Amino acid sequence: MQQYFIKNKIITYHTTINKIITYQKKIILIFCLILFSCKKNAVETPLDTASDFVSALDISNYPEIATYNQNFYDKNGNKNDFIAIIKESGINTIRLRLWVNPSDGHSGFEEVKQFAQSLKTKGFKIWLTLHYSDTWADPSQQITPIAWQGLPFNAIKENVEIYTKKVVTEINPDFIQIGNEINVGFLHPYGHITQNYANFITLMTNAIKMVRTNSTKAKIIIHFAGINASDWFFEKVKDLDYDIIGLSYYPIWHEKSLINLKNKLVFLGNTYNKNVIIAETSYPFTLNWNDWTNNVVGFNEQLILPDYPSTPEGQRNFLKNMLTMSKETPKCIGLCYWGGELIAWKGNQSSEGSSWENQALFDFQNKALPALEEFKKN
Repeated sequence: MQQYFIKNKIITYHTTINKIITYQKKIILIFCLILFSCKKNAVETPLDTASDFVSALDISNYPEIATYNQNFYDKNGNKNDFIAIIKESGINTIRLRLWVNPSDGHSGFEEVKQFAQSLKTKGFKIWLTLHYSDTWADPSQQITPIAWQGLPFNAIKENVEIYTKKVVTEINPDFIQIGNEINVGFLHPYGHITQNYANFITLMTNAIKMVRTNSTKAKIIIHFAGINASDWFFEKVKDLDYDIIGLSYYPIWHEKSLINLKNKLVFLGNTYNKNVIIAETSYPFTLNWNDWTNNVVGFNEQLILPDYPSTPEGQRNFLKNMLTMSKETPKCIGLCYWGGELIAWKGNQSSEGSSWENQALFDFQNKALPALEEFKKN
């Protein structure tokens, strides 16, 4: 009896200990699950290309255009607000350029900040392209802001940090480009990619650091114009901390093969393990003009023929196939159409008006073109 009692006591003791251990394990497991869940919610999740495809439109000139009181019409010819029309078409992201100190204030900080805030209230995501210049920055020019010119390099670094921090904290974009079409670097001569490569990397690194430090959501884009030499360029920036490879694609300048474009996107995405995006593209619906300002595209030799003639249907098919190609490309998260708002807003007699009205997404009567509807269909 005594031995049996002792044995039962031992069995009871071990059973109790096992229950305690099992209970402790459950508590630890629950704690770990809660901790993991908190961390998962705290960290920005990668973009889901299936559900979060970026259907973007660059309408940087719209604040100026709006001052000319132009009327816009939807696809059915009904007069409507421009922003309402593009929202209804399926656009979910607006891309805006930002100049440091433009001579007329357009595309300057205050205008962009106010416009971005208004767009956010209407449900759009904001994609900023920081030119780090007072004017256009692209492969042909990367002019340092006038107020920064002649400063020692350390002062340039400081200005880049202060300016980038201000943009991120006050505008709080969803996407942000460090420079625009920086094939040859930016902030010349300080950040020329071949003449001052170390300085270029330093300026890029410092700007990126300001984004990371001051935003938990902004996805960083590095933007190159074209297909050729993009391999060389993205090898040069491979050690930078960024999220998305952005390419401009215009048939007039960047080959005339959507297949080559897709292959390049696949190669870059796989090689550098980055998401990719078409940062700029456009196509004409006519070769005619609606003012006396020379247009960028005006000849058949600049088109992809016979597939995409300069007609509303040709423009629609181009954009349709670009969107389809983007969605079928691994790691491609979206596409941005550039200049969709660039009607001849200064009137049909202006010699300083729009050089893009035949590539806008509204015709010469300011009626929405069929191409605009492709964002919703895709």
